[in-house]
Amino acid sequence: MENCIFCKIARNEAKSWKIYENEKACAFLDINPISEFHTLVISKNHYVNIFDVPEEELLEIMKALKTVVQLYEEKLGLKDLQIISNSGRAAQQDVFHIHFHIIPRKKGDGNSLRWITHPEFVPKFDEMVSRLK
Repeated sequence: MENCIFCKIARNEAKSWKIYENEKACAFLDINPISEFHTLVISKNHYVNIFDVPEEELLEIMKALKTVVQLYEEKLGLKDLQIISNSGRAAQQDVFHIHFHIIPRKKGDGNSLRWITHPEFVPKFDEMVSRLK
């Protein structure tokens, strides 16, 4: 879709901090992080949400998601995380392109289901990406 920001990221037409990419999916740091290394995993093709994406494409997205969480465990020792996908306005979906949040968690991190963004991580994105290479 021409004006979809996630489609632009998938096509390398918008700035992002990509962590992983394969033929069908890519993963990048969320521009509105609620924790350090908060990541989005998206389909490279435009599907609105879980109801729209074909099963075989969803499997490829899940393979990418699994690869990223393994990378986080191996490189950073992260084992506590949330994986969230919001589908629909009432579920607080704000970008209508299927995506999954990977949110690393730490005890006492101050986050709950009511998300609090931490823009102070944005200036550290380059450093954060380099730590994953």
